[in-house]
Amino acid sequence: MRFLSFVFCLLTFDLCLAATYAGRVVDEQGAPIPYATVYPEIAPEWGTATNNDGFFSFEANLVPDMKIIISFIGYEKLTIRANECLVLSPSDDPSSFQLSPFTFVLKEQPIALQETVIAAKPAKQKNKRKAMAALLHAVYVKLEEEFPDNNAQYQVVSDVRMLSENSTWGMEQMIANIVVLPEQAKEGRDSVQFQGRYCKRFFDAQKRAQADSILASDAIERLEKGQKEKFMRKAANAVDSGVVVHHALFAIGNMRYDFEQTMTDTRHWTVSNESEGETVLTHTQKVSKYLGLFKMTFSRHYIVDSETYAVRRFSEHAEVKVTIPFGIKLNAEQLQMLNLVNMSEQNIKKFRLKKLRGSVDLNTIYQRQDGHVYLLEKNMICNAHILGSKKTEIPLVIKATQRVTGLQTTDVKPLTPSQITRRLKRDIVEIY
Repeated sequence: MRFLSFVFCLLTFDLCLAATYAGRVVDEQGAPIPYATVYPEIAPEWGTATNNDGFFSFEANLVPDMKIIISFIGYEKLTIRANECLVLSPSDDPSSFQLSPFTFVLKEQPIALQETVIAAKPAKQKNKRKAMAALLHAVYVKLEEEFPDNNAQYQVVSDVRMLSENSTWGMEQMIANIVVLPEQAKEGRDSVQFQGRYCKRFFDAQKRAQADSILASDAIERLEKGQKEKFMRKAANAVDSGVVVHHALFAIGNMRYDFEQTMTDTRHWTVSNESEGETVLTHTQKVSKYLGLFKMTFSRHYIVDSETYAVRRFSEHAEVKVTIPFGIKLNAEQLQMLNLVNMSEQNIKKFRLKKLRGSVDLNTIYQRQDGHVYLLEKNMICNAHILGSKKTEIPLVIKATQRVTGLQTTDVKPLTPSQITRRLKRDIVEIY
């Protein structure tokens, strides 16, 4: 019946007047949440995003009990019914449009564990290592049992937001199919195929106008024709590379394989007990390369059921520092792109890249189907700082969330090369 309702909506969308759905999205303190995504679960392409005051509005033909998803990075997904935000139906008098739309509250959901409380050490180091090895083995046996090696196809809605100085200047939402093919991978890692189906880019109207003016500024106009065309192509590809984030957010590898590779050395593992019957296993790894010019600390947190050893959630935290001894002088094209993140023209001319530092937090939540465990949701926050000469510092933040709206585990076929490589058209949506 649900599928027939959806088909009916598709067939009648252009033949009937669409209803208007609207509301406001806030946090638990009542503050508005800008750039939260709101979309029908079975037709995400009909959705929209909230403006800077948290308001949203979109038109669609939906049946009253159809599910609508409200989503934002760092908050729990909220599912409502279509009739809960219906403000104007096709048969209503336009004057009946509600001026004070419905308010929806999102609850906070931590992205990753920043630290764990280490349990007291046993009296003997040897006993500690034996106990840790036994615990890791029990978790791995459960991973083998619950995480299948069969093909799976996911339908996802993936949002990637770009921020600078706590101000969101744009968001890209991609609706995609992802096919996981374990048997076609090397070294135990999954082969992941990504097919974008539909894409929207949401921009604050003023920030988009600012970006457009920068890309069409005198600095570009002074370039020769061939150089100008080359720069604009690179700029377009840089913007289009958002698909890399969508893909990479999903394809971080096979968790079971990563666990197996690190479980043999218990020295890098710690354990802590959390509430609600959960135990946190943490693996920490430090990497230093090129005479210490590249340093990374990487922590993986496996949140497992204390009785069954089943993995409930998985989070990662990474700290990266890169030092460039003499700095790198960026070319004119690269410097011009930095202006999009609020660098003044004077600073651009003097900029020399000296250091990079940043952190990445990733949170993964799972679902159960047919006795196995599959992905349900991924969230990521990346905080980066680009440091140059003259103490110039550029802060950049990427926030991304990817939620599964459909899962197929039978008769899954690989995507064709044309499906994978087809370049998507981006629909531009300005937010006021």
